[in-house]
Amino acid sequence: MPAKPNILHMLVPDARVSPFDVNMAIDAGFGHVIPYPTVTLDDMVNLVQDAIFSRGPTGVRHTGIFIGGRDPWMALDMLEASRSAMVPPFEVAVFADPSGGYTTAAALVAVVDARLHEAGVSAGLNGTEVAIFGGTGPVGVVSAVLAADAGAGVTIVSHRSEKVAREHADYVSERFGVKVAGADGSTPEARGRVLESAQAVMSTAKAGVQILSEKELMTAPELRVAADVNAVPPLGLEGIGVTDKGKVLEGSARGAIGVGALGVGDIKYQTQYRLFQDMLAAKGAVYLEFRAAMERATELLA
Repeated sequence: MPAKPNILHMLVPDARVSPFDVNMAIDAGFGHVIPYPTVTLDDMVNLVQDAIFSRGPTGVRHTGIFIGGRDPWMALDMLEASRSAMVPPFEVAVFADPSGGYTTAAALVAVVDARLHEAGVSAGLNGTEVAIFGGTGPVGVVSAVLAADAGAGVTIVSHRSEKVAREHADYVSERFGVKVAGADGSTPEARGRVLESAQAVMSTAKAGVQILSEKELMTAPELRVAADVNAVPPLGLEGIGVTDKGKVLEGSARGAIGVGALGVGDIKYQTQYRLFQDMLAAKGAVYLEFRAAMERATELLA
């Protein structure tokens, strides 16, 4: 009997799957990528069990499930539903990365940690004050969890209001057992108060929105690293270019290092690619989400 092909079932709660994810999966070695749009949490058990029982205990090693969409917490719930649907030895690898948010957040946090070491902060994120501007979106909230995991003091900053920021911070803190604060970023004065103590700044707002001007960023007296994930003009952090991977920010009180979107994006790309390959290499069930992505991103930067 010929070797079974590698099949990836892509399950998303939205109307369509991401072409980016399809390309990445095929390039990593999946020969067949099958999209399933508008999947609900209630659909998961039936879909997963249809996938695992049809190929036998050997065939499941050539089968994977990818969970996409836009909601980072729904993706986690769908991953857990997948886990509960497995019936050993019929188990497959599952990878969740909604809108690429898990791998982007992991790359961002890992890059900031590495650059802090470069800037002379020997403990990296551990004990560092981190402000995540535009932090209520998918990449921002996942970055908050990962930075807090690493021992940072984390503040999610919202341009809408302190109330919105605190709602997201409280949810993250309760769900993941970490300590995250929320702060207002709706006015220059409010942003200035956040920047007074920030040693690392992450910009995770949606594309094409400037979060901080260069003048604002330079007022941060303790700033050591600033990183932006936005590659669409205007950039999230003025004065940090898309291709910057360790630029010293002229005018910064502490000689801060700037990292642009491609400096983060290269690690994000490699992280997602490696996790797809991890699925193919798995001999049993594996469940890959943002903490697995963080491990991979950190390895890439070691």
